[in-house]
Amino acid sequence: MVSPINRNRNGNLVVYNLMRSNTKLVRVLWTGVWVLAFIGIAAAAHRIFALEFPEKFSRSNSPAAVLDIGFTQHKMLTLVHVLPGVLFMVLGPLQLSRAIRNKYLNVHRWSGRVFLVCCLIVAVSALTMSFRMAIGGVNETVATVFYAILFVFCLTKAFIHIRRREIVLHREWMIRGFAIGLGVATVRPIVGAFFAARRLSPHEFFGTAFWLGFTINLIAAEAWINYTRGRPIPEQTLVLSELSTTVE
Repeated sequence: MVSPINRNRNGNLVVYNLMRSNTKLVRVLWTGVWVLAFIGIAAAAHRIFALEFPEKFSRSNSPAAVLDIGFTQHKMLTLVHVLPGVLFMVLGPLQLSRAIRNKYLNVHRWSGRVFLVCCLIVAVSALTMSFRMAIGGVNETVATVFYAILFVFCLTKAFIHIRRREIVLHREWMIRGFAIGLGVATVRPIVGAFFAARRLSPHEFFGTAFWLGFTINLIAAEAWINYTRGRPIPEQTLVLSELSTTVE
């Protein structure tokens, strides 16, 4: 069992007994996280190359060509959004890795600061893009604004809790924030499925794809948090337990 120590809202010391999760489930989860991170990195790399070398990476003959118009018209804004997004996809899984956190705590702390700065840039640029270049119209804009604000809220909560040394709460809000940010990668295969179905135009399905991608990730994050969340052990119980062990 892993038992982080925190203080509750009343200032009392509480030790949380985190449930040790199923090994196979953890492997499946991490595989999914890295697959989505790879999708996000690949999408970002394609977008950067398409902006810098349009003659080689043009999709003029593809149904997805409509997606490139807005990005091309707002090249600088797109790069400001995409480049920190790559760091987000790389640093996010590393921040949540218990092995790295336990062995290289200083690296975890400094990379966490870089991660939060990248998150802020990604969120602000996403909000700007949602009003200037939303492919799915109002539906996509509302989805982007809602989840960008929720993204910033979650990571702000995570930052506040770690400053208070509330490790468990910091972990939970970081998972929520990262899951929302990773949602942009979940959107990609959903968009691909809509394109394959050929029943709706990008303007019709893009907003729905955004709602689905971000919501699926947030539900998965909340399920994982609840699955791994243990029960709080009051300080008095912990002390009595230690005394009993010593006497024996």
